[in-house]
Amino acid sequence: MSAPRRSAVRPSAIRRVTVSAAAAACAVALLGAAPASATAAGRASEHHRGGDQKALTGYFTQWGIYSGFFEKNLITSGDVKHLTELDYAFSDISSDGQCASADTWADYQRPFTADESVDGQADQPDQALKGNLNQLRELKAAYPKLKIVMSIGGWSWSGRFSALAATAAGRQTFVSSCVDQYLKGNIPGLPAGAAAGIFDGFAVDWEYPGEPGNGNPYGPQDTPDYTALMTEFRHQLSALSRQTGAGHYLLTANTSANPAFAAKLELRKVAKVVDWFNVMTFDYHGSWENTGPTDFSSALHQDPADPNPANNRFTVDQAVTYYESQGVRAGQIGLAIPYYAHEWTGVTPGPNGDGLFQPAKAGVATTPNYSQVLTAPGRTYWDPAAAEPYKYDPATGTFASYDDPASVRIKGQYIRRQGLRGTFVWSLDGDTADGSLTAALGESLNGH
Repeated sequence: MSAPRRSAVRPSAIRRVTVSAAAAACAVALLGAAPASATAAGRASEHHRGGDQKALTGYFTQWGIYSGFFEKNLITSGDVKHLTELDYAFSDISSDGQCASADTWADYQRPFTADESVDGQADQPDQALKGNLNQLRELKAAYPKLKIVMSIGGWSWSGRFSALAATAAGRQTFVSSCVDQYLKGNIPGLPAGAAAGIFDGFAVDWEYPGEPGNGNPYGPQDTPDYTALMTEFRHQLSALSRQTGAGHYLLTANTSANPAFAAKLELRKVAKVVDWFNVMTFDYHGSWENTGPTDFSSALHQDPADPNPANNRFTVDQAVTYYESQGVRAGQIGLAIPYYAHEWTGVTPGPNGDGLFQPAKAGVATTPNYSQVLTAPGRTYWDPAAAEPYKYDPATGTFASYDDPASVRIKGQYIRRQGLRGTFVWSLDGDTADGSLTAALGESLNGH
């Protein structure tokens, strides 16, 4: 995951209020009255409108187990009841351009105790597959309708995409290695097929074609190469499906919400081979803007008081409008929701006393989980135009932008009204122990 950048506009009167149950209800009513994206509204009757189930994909991080967040937590929190798909983050890419474990201990070597495991049984010393992959297998056995997908790349492991995608041979070798390891289950060093039957497909998270991302190699050739890579994935997945009779394998693309970044993709062509796009509609503002102004990290609509220039104003609704303008159907658009906050310190109260759109002290911006910011000191406010909460503590000058159950409910309603595919969340370990965000989102996506 990473930080998309985009522009937006939504003229509207705005009144900031302290959050309460009444304020949240007012925000829901405001969303219902807000004008829908014209393009989405024109097509909504064609795609996913009404009472059908929307996709709710949750990201499970490979490294979460080191802080005590196990697959079992998805059951105890109630998250698994709402999830349609679980994406496992991440597969790395080796120096020779093949899928590779980023942490073999966490992936398939660490033994789980009975208290940690999904099925309540401790891993045995002689069993071939341990770690997260075995727990995902147990989770799938307990919840067979849950799709489990391997996500490849991400912000930290996208550095080799550009080189491997540059030739047909590189693309074929790479995709074949991913299929062999994660779908056929041939994990290096383990018996053949030891991890078979766990994963239902891939989420390709190249950050970003034609852009440096985390200082990665890139170039204009990435645009056609990305299309060719995704086409190769679909070709090999379809071939495997025909060979095994296992049914349709999922292929999704994690892509930027920034039009300047998304313009480097041949969206119309890619849409023909992927099931849907996971559009990263978060990180609109955050720690990289460490002197501020403070702003919303995942605003649904534009607050007209935003002091940023037009090319630095971002909203979820504008991302949807852009993708549809490029020929992507509403039913192929999934939106991202963050389970974390972007936080600034050294923030002055400003004219409204709430720290919004104010400068910050350089070098101290952080990203706490939602569960942490929820209990942090400060007063919580609500911006009806952005449909986002924010928290400000005048005693420390700390400002936080994040999503809460009220805002995710509104986003769920927006997804249904616009006929979108659904949503994905990063990441499940950021929620409260009782899964309050996932519960609110799941209920909203299903019309409750």
